[in-house]
Amino acid sequence: MCASTWPSVRLPLGIVGAIEFLGPIGLAAASVRSVRNTAALVFAMGGVYLLTNLRFSGQPLGYVFAFANCALFLLYILLGHRMARGGGSAGVERLAAAMLVAFIVVSPIGLKSVGRALFEPKLLMAGAGVGICSSVIPYICDQFAMARLSKATFATLLSLLPATACVIGIVVLRQIPTFSELVGIGA
Repeated sequence: MCASTWPSVRLPLGIVGAIEFLGPIGLAAASVRSVRNTAALVFAMGGVYLLTNLRFSGQPLGYVFAFANCALFLLYILLGHRMARGGGSAGVERLAAAMLVAFIVVSPIGLKSVGRALFEPKLLMAGAGVGICSSVIPYICDQFAMARLSKATFATLLSLLPATACVIGIVVLRQIPTFSELVGIGA
């Protein structure tokens, strides 16, 4: 299906980031052991509420994709910790194997639309740069962190995700957050 036939699935990036963060919040909630951790969890849940404001109107398919991303993000944390269990370098080797499998599975989907990019060195270099900067470097850093941190600690550190998504939304997409959304990000 070509991109022009897809139904509209647009949502503000800050809201998508907040929904995606629900998985790590749930993981952190499963290991709450102190009043301070409980307070932090309540603030995080309040922040997600303020960001999403339970607005399920307008782009329902966008919410479906955002919640699917949430589930996959949680799965990434759980499986990433399992992969990192043997230490940093063993986790990176397993990650390389997983990326190769993902490349093989996803490539047929994009082959039809890749067309001229295969014959344009600048586009190939740009694609390689995006792949290295958006997948290889962050996932290797995640593997080293997951080898040293508990799942709950790693999930808690991901609390910067909605704020980062909001900043990118402001700078790149010109999506200016409301006061309520800014309070949610702060929480």
